[in-house]
Amino acid sequence: MTDTYSAFSVEVADYVATVTITLPPVNAQNRAFREEITRLFDSLGERADVRAIVLTGAGKIFSAGADLKDRPDPKVPGAYPTHGRNVREGFNCVMECPKPVIAAVNGAAIGAGCVLALVCDIVVMADEAYLAMTEVDYVLAGGVSHIRRHFGESDARLMVYTARRISGQEALRMNVASVSLPRDEMLPAALGIAREIAAKSPAAVRAAKKSFLITEGLPLQEGYKFEQSQTAMLATTDDFREAQRAFAEKRKPSF
Repeated sequence: MTDTYSAFSVEVADYVATVTITLPPVNAQNRAFREEITRLFDSLGERADVRAIVLTGAGKIFSAGADLKDRPDPKVPGAYPTHGRNVREGFNCVMECPKPVIAAVNGAAIGAGCVLALVCDIVVMADEAYLAMTEVDYVLAGGVSHIRRHFGESDARLMVYTARRISGQEALRMNVASVSLPRDEMLPAALGIAREIAAKSPAAVRAAKKSFLITEGLPLQEGYKFEQSQTAMLATTDDFREAQRAFAEKRKPSF
């Protein structure tokens, strides 16, 4: 990779990119973080040697949220709209990345850190980790839309109104996390899922992620119609032809 980053480290092996937030002491999200994460995920989305991404935090914290020392000045015209746009794009780039992104939540994921975990495709948590939306404690607002995508309505409101912490095991019980394990087992489990995805047809995985993204706000009939268009597109690809040959020859396909 030619780009260098101050807020992240990136390692690529076996078609899996491991992205680690490296902003000590608490991996707080500042202006540099938002600029770099957008550039980074746009790059990973187009790299042929990357098929799946694991996002985690250095140390014992995933991300403590927005850096409160990096708030816009309300007296400056346009400061808040510009700040809000940058914050949104820092999340949108993960959601819109054509490669699946697995959140490996190694520790506290608070506020914007919680949202960052929830915009990933799959959430894997350490038992010791937790999700929390503490905006009400700081007289701030935000994140409700993302919380609602994952939590039931009562749990979402409880979490936001009280700033209560949701542990890895609680998130697993609530169907917010797919896996919750002791911290030393969590990252290997996330990487294992990523490698499993990376072994699949890249074209089919991209189409599946695009379908999740596009159909979320569509009525059932329109959503399924879009998915069928992706099936038709995939039928023209080399991956499709390899899958058909492998099936006929009773072997695993090679993508």
